[in-house]
Amino acid sequence: MRMCIGCREMKPKKELIRVVRSPEGEIDLDLKGKAPGRGSYLCSNKACVDKAAKNRLLEKAFGQKIDQEVYEKLKDKLNEGEID
Repeated sequence: MRMCIGCREMKPKKELIRVVRSPEGEIDLDLKGKAPGRGSYLCSNKACVDKAAKNRLLEKAFGQKIDQEVYEKLKDKLNEGEID
């Protein structure tokens, strides 16, 4: 079980999207859930992604500045249906 940083609900890992900070400090989506680095989880719905962007929740989770393009990439993947 993992906690979504948007809605703060505990859900199975398979139902969440993992955003990872690599050991080099790069932030990216980890759709397979296997990438090395610090991970943070979001529900695969627009409301949680919007809340995370508005409240800068990924910045708080990773302790570093997050580019807006990471949130845009999340929204694009949701809109394309690549994330369930």
